[in-house]
Amino acid sequence: MQIGVIGLGRMGGNIARRLMRAGHVAVAFDANPKAVAALAADGAVGADSLADLVARLTETPRAVWVMLPSGAITEATVADLGALLHAGDIVIDGGNSYFRDDIRRAETLAATGIRYVDAGTSGGVWGLERGYCLMVGGEDAAVQHLDPIFAALAPGKGSIPETPGRAGRDPRVEQGYMHAGPVGAGHFTKMIHNGIEYGMMQAIAEGFDILRSRSGAKLPAAEQYDLNLADIAELWRRGSVVSSWLLDLTSQALANDGQLESFSGFVEDSGEGRWTIEAAVEEAVPAEVLAAALFTRFRSRQQHTFAEKMLSAMRLGFGGHVEQGTKPG
Repeated sequence: MQIGVIGLGRMGGNIARRLMRAGHVAVAFDANPKAVAALAADGAVGADSLADLVARLTETPRAVWVMLPSGAITEATVADLGALLHAGDIVIDGGNSYFRDDIRRAETLAATGIRYVDAGTSGGVWGLERGYCLMVGGEDAAVQHLDPIFAALAPGKGSIPETPGRAGRDPRVEQGYMHAGPVGAGHFTKMIHNGIEYGMMQAIAEGFDILRSRSGAKLPAAEQYDLNLADIAELWRRGSVVSSWLLDLTSQALANDGQLESFSGFVEDSGEGRWTIEAAVEEAVPAEVLAAALFTRFRSRQQHTFAEKMLSAMRLGFGGHVEQGTKPG
């Protein structure tokens, strides 16, 4: 299948590469010509503008995957595509857009018959090898047409055991992608995913901060422990109830830098956490852990602890995010 890919940054370029590995044809554009040239060297068809990308898409309906930061740049790109594409064509937003923006954009494009699909995409900088967990929103026909694309990007069933009682349910979920519902449902699901991620990261970070502080606490000498954090993280990866990819990244970071001295402790938030709390308020759902995790990130920009350095290390590990003041090796 032929697909346009716009935005060849940390994730967009590897999305195109993973699709090409599966036999799909990627037509690629980025504002940085060097990024286009690098992907063309890997087999993509390079384009030098949005209009050139659309012109090079010869299969109909044309499909264009937009992988850009949420906000103005995505807004402008989708609007420009609306003027270039024709009825029946499909725009896929794979970035971290706000779900209400998806609904509005879809309504605008629908006036000319262009279809819009939102694809919440999780996988970070590891997606090329691991695959991308996809949460998709859009009309049934558009999502079904794009199924070969989603199937190629998803991680696949792998070695994860089947869950008892799932007989008769959507088999795509076990492959790592799902049609969550109409437009907006994909990014809404991804938004809550990222809110949960904040809470899980915060719990791991605080736990390791407590472990680290034990050696310097004002306690009887017999109760002070100089604990090896790197070894504890590695231990918990193996058979522990709290084993996870986030713990894998924690173990890797501590093995390389036991005191996380290269991290400043300044922790950004990319927006989804805020939107998750807004949704919780709208729905009157108590979300104490997720709210506290978000506010901790705000506080980290004024004062830093070891826990915040741990958060930065995890963010660098899964998403390639380099915080202010961080000097990764």
